[in-house]
Amino acid sequence: MSVPAGAAGFEALTPDVVMDSAERALGRRTSGICRPLTSYINRVYEIGLEDGGHVIAKFYRPGRWSREALQDEHDFLRELAADEIPVVAPLADAAGATLHDEGGICFALFPRMGGRPCDEPSREEWRQIGRLIGRIHAAGARRPAAHRIVIDPRESSRQHLDFLRGSGAIPREVAGRYLDAAQRLLDCIAPRFDGAARQRLHGDLHRMNLLWRPGEGFQAIDFDDMANGPAIQDLWMLLPDRLPAARAEFDGLLEGYETFAEYDDAQTRLIEPLRAMRYLHYAAWCARQKADEGRTLLHPEWGSADFWRRELADLQRQARDIEDLA
Repeated sequence: MSVPAGAAGFEALTPDVVMDSAERALGRRTSGICRPLTSYINRVYEIGLEDGGHVIAKFYRPGRWSREALQDEHDFLRELAADEIPVVAPLADAAGATLHDEGGICFALFPRMGGRPCDEPSREEWRQIGRLIGRIHAAGARRPAAHRIVIDPRESSRQHLDFLRGSGAIPREVAGRYLDAAQRLLDCIAPRFDGAARQRLHGDLHRMNLLWRPGEGFQAIDFDDMANGPAIQDLWMLLPDRLPAARAEFDGLLEGYETFAEYDDAQTRLIEPLRAMRYLHYAAWCARQKADEGRTLLHPEWGSADFWRRELADLQRQARDIEDLA
């Protein structure tokens, strides 16, 4: 069976198609178990195997990443796994390939791994998380990801803003003010990134992308948004509050981090600019969801004028906060 290319192709991902695809890639028979799992962007399934065990099949949304960008993610994960860093790397077929194709949709298979989020890490757990990130970054610094986005106001954020401008997602009565405020904010923070070292990163490392496994510690998952950028990107989103309210947690992270990787203290000043960029990232992410599926999956009021007025107020408030820190 084949699946038509494009986002609409997801509609043809029946259990039979999913299991047939997995069998061809694995060279093993499935048991008939195929359970859909929650995923905002991709289509993800848990598949039972006839000879025991389960695998996770991830079908990547067409148009979100190039095949080369997906291969960058897989190569990074396999490199980390080879260094015995706790991540979930894709399974390879007999020829060593991890990225497969089903009628124009790229997919990969992963081992099923259990675990739970750690909602309130202790001081020692913050150090453990820091050590994990330090190990990921030590490997990530070896070479860049040639086909991945660069986290920088003049690159990743400019792309998000350009998409919003052309998407028609912002109501006319708010669009001019929002886009102008966003552009002014990016112009303001861009010079702060001059000279900041870039390297391969997880890119979206919030607490839901860290799993705790009893007896094993923390494991980083979901490298979909892997990027090149400043190291602080993989640290600041884990914090429970802004600095200095989260100084103790940040110090614990850095204590563990610097066991394996050097941290440039100058990057701390990028936290609030990166937070501003995250606002744009979220807005563009939702707009892409609407373009792909005609609906949004996160905020019930997304797309209304009131929603965008609140987003505008957040940008303006963040701009003032950044100016106060200058």
